[in-house]
Amino acid sequence: MRSATSLRHRLRLPLTATIAVAATCAVSLAVVGPANAAPCGNPSSGSSGSLGGLGSLGDQTPPTSPGAGPQGPLPSWRNSTSRVVSWVTGPKSPNDTLARFAVSGTDLGVAWDNGRGQTLMAFGDSFGYCNVAGQQWRNNLLTRTDDDDLSDGVTIAPGRPGDTSSGAVVTAEAPNFAVEMVRAIKQDFVEITTIPTAGISVGGKQYVNFMSVRKWGAAGVWDTNYAAIAVSEDNGQTWTPQPSTAMINAPVTVALPAAAPTLNVNNSRFQQSGYVKGHGDDPYIYQVGTPNGRFGRAYLARFRPEDILNLSAYEYWLGTRWTSDLSLLSDDSAIIKAAVTELSVSWSEYLGKYILIDGDNAIRLRTATTPEGPWSAPRTLVPAGAVVLYGAMMLPQSPALTSATDNRLYFNGSRWSDYNVMLVESKLQKGW
Repeated sequence: MRSATSLRHRLRLPLTATIAVAATCAVSLAVVGPANAAPCGNPSSGSSGSLGGLGSLGDQTPPTSPGAGPQGPLPSWRNSTSRVVSWVTGPKSPNDTLARFAVSGTDLGVAWDNGRGQTLMAFGDSFGYCNVAGQQWRNNLLTRTDDDDLSDGVTIAPGRPGDTSSGAVVTAEAPNFAVEMVRAIKQDFVEITTIPTAGISVGGKQYVNFMSVRKWGAAGVWDTNYAAIAVSEDNGQTWTPQPSTAMINAPVTVALPAAAPTLNVNNSRFQQSGYVKGHGDDPYIYQVGTPNGRFGRAYLARFRPEDILNLSAYEYWLGTRWTSDLSLLSDDSAIIKAAVTELSVSWSEYLGKYILIDGDNAIRLRTATTPEGPWSAPRTLVPAGAVVLYGAMMLPQSPALTSATDNRLYFNGSRWSDYNVMLVESKLQKGW
């Protein structure tokens, strides 16, 4: 077998593909059938379906769907706990991301504070004008906002070439086109895309945990090659994936040289993630991890901020104690033993507890006084069938996270039928 380095040179693959090719050569992963979904009016998808039908996209016949994509009017919905506030993305959003960033459809919007009060949001597979050959598909992209009053929506400022605090990363050659953060091979059964699942700021740098998706499958099912961390030293303007942080998704544990990425069966439990800094005097950053897809349990790791790129310094919660031996994890180690979907986790100053939200259709919230738990039973924020959302990503400027007296929590929720992201407000209650 050729080395990953020689394969990358031979195939002219992006840096992150080094890990993907190595993983694909090392182990045969299960393959599942394609899903039916249509962000741009053809058999394609973002983070919950199948992009495999599009191949490389660049050689496709232009689709017959409208150039603006599938987004419809903002659903009008509220109950005693939650309400839909506004579209965040899409041509029908106040941000008009199609005209300004060439984004007619996208999902997720993983959000975190950049350490200076600005919110960064990382999105998954993103499409531009659907009647353009290739549909301007990007695996992921970043926006920034200084908006700290979310009651009427979240405002994304214009992108300005070279400006590391502007609303999106654009170039002078294409000032209305947001560029990719982390490239993928864009090849089905090898690496179809790279999806951000968590973000955090540490020591003035930005860190994104992303998953390399090998193949989209049936609804809620996908296979990953690995999860890894990419780093930005310029507020998200450019990103550098770190191969040493790769957690290759393989059903085996193999001893490898110290410089190689870990190959441990329990890597599978951290293919998708959420980051939260320990509250008060707690010096750790916690990583809540789940397997690929929406049917796995949630597990917990911790590390000191300076060790974020040093997997050997991570510790894992076994249910009763911490260990540095990843191999000791089992199903019983899970902090949440029910199925958990794409998630976000934070400390809520209003509740005086950690909170975790997730959901596919219904959006639910759990609370705990420590990251280890015990975590509460889920409480429904958005009931099933009301708006039909997935990928609930909390915004760090939410008053419920920063204030002891304001109960308003804001989160991005992705709506599959429109393939776009909306902002939702939920009012938390003391005692939760």
